[in-house]
Amino acid sequence: MTESKKDVIRQTDAESIRLAKTLIRAARFGALAVIEPGTGAPLASRVGVATDIDGAPLILISILSAHTAALVADPRCSLLLGEPGKGDPLAHPRISLACRAQRLERGSADQVRAERRYLNRNPKAKLYAGLGDFSFFRLEPERASLNGGFGKAYLLDRDDFVSGGALVEELAGSEQSALDHMNADHRDAIALYARHFGRAAGDGWIAIGFDADGMDLATPDATCRVFFPRPLQTASELRSVLVEMARTGRAAEQER
Repeated sequence: MTESKKDVIRQTDAESIRLAKTLIRAARFGALAVIEPGTGAPLASRVGVATDIDGAPLILISILSAHTAALVADPRCSLLLGEPGKGDPLAHPRISLACRAQRLERGSADQVRAERRYLNRNPKAKLYAGLGDFSFFRLEPERASLNGGFGKAYLLDRDDFVSGGALVEELAGSEQSALDHMNADHRDAIALYARHFGRAAGDGWIAIGFDADGMDLATPDATCRVFFPRPLQTASELRSVLVEMARTGRAAEQER
């Protein structure tokens, strides 16, 4: 039995980690599974999602909902991410994260950052984000199970897809000003990032998040994950990397 399981699970590699990060960062919604108080039975619900700057999922839920009461009683949960496309839905990649939910105290630095990033991803949530019965939760991942398609199963540790270190806080302090600048003055570059690096179609792309590995772009109906050529080492590198990517993209398009 043990040998069969080893044969099913593939060795985690750079490609699988990149896919995992893409699924997590690009998600607009997910299936949240909690433990129902009293019965101990599993309870699943669809929730809107975003990510903190380090890659941990963020959710905004009402205390009136059954899954919120369940998380308050027992923070253990799992989150399934990955949108099916055409054809067999089971042929498309998805990832299941085993997490512990942490309710963020209103007005705390963590809550303010979570709200900013969540509303960048889900602007319509502004209608209820400030209501007293809604709270932001950060889902602290412990491990993940990645299914990249038929015969492509991987087990990932937290460190495979969640960033750490001083860079996280450094980027958090300058991220919003960088987003505002790009969206106000460089929409042509953002369109280029989506088109050339993200292979995304359509117009109207804006930048909604920067992190050490890359950027998240969005339109009202879609998201796009774009990775940097190399991870940032300091927040001050962001500008030069964005300029470099714009030059690379324009040069490639001119050669066509």
